[in-house]
Amino acid sequence: MFTGIVTDVGEIISVHRRADNLHRIKIGCSYPRASIADGASIACAGVCLTVVEVGEDVRTWFAVDAAAETLALTTAGRWKQGTRLNLERALKMGDELGGHLVAGHVDGLAKLVAREELTDSARLLFRAPPALMRFVASKGSVALDGVSLTVNDAVGDTFSVLIIPHTLSVTTLGGLRVSDDVNLEIDTMARYAARLAETG
Repeated sequence: MFTGIVTDVGEIISVHRRADNLHRIKIGCSYPRASIADGASIACAGVCLTVVEVGEDVRTWFAVDAAAETLALTTAGRWKQGTRLNLERALKMGDELGGHLVAGHVDGLAKLVAREELTDSARLLFRAPPALMRFVASKGSVALDGVSLTVNDAVGDTFSVLIIPHTLSVTTLGGLRVSDDVNLEIDTMARYAARLAETG
């Protein structure tokens, strides 16, 4: 589990396409090498991936494998050398819950359709699949590329979020452009509430 509070922005060093439909992805980061264990879970742009190798050259790096479903349903299939990724280590018991509970299980993609620059901040408007929009509500939570955000408005197949200066500077969201896709994870509580309403 994660909280959607980004702790580092990593950069892809290499992507190796394997014959078994896996991509072995090597990601540079600022985490101390000794703090990353084989088998650890790290959210990479909101996608929970398992560390399969750790090393250190100029900087610490870790490698993960992305399977066919992950490559098809998230932005991971488009990652390449130089792609920057929001990173978050797995939650530990006793850690501060600064965002909301995030599983790292991406539900689909949301597309940036408009960006309004404000004083030191930005309002971003996204379009999401109708099947997911039923779980998105004003003042509710979403995770976009692994960042916990509060929804401002949700109308039809679009929703907006306000990105504060700190988030613009310490995540990849500041570099988003219109037509870019992001990984969208809906709020787990919204998912269960909708399921209860359906079966009640």
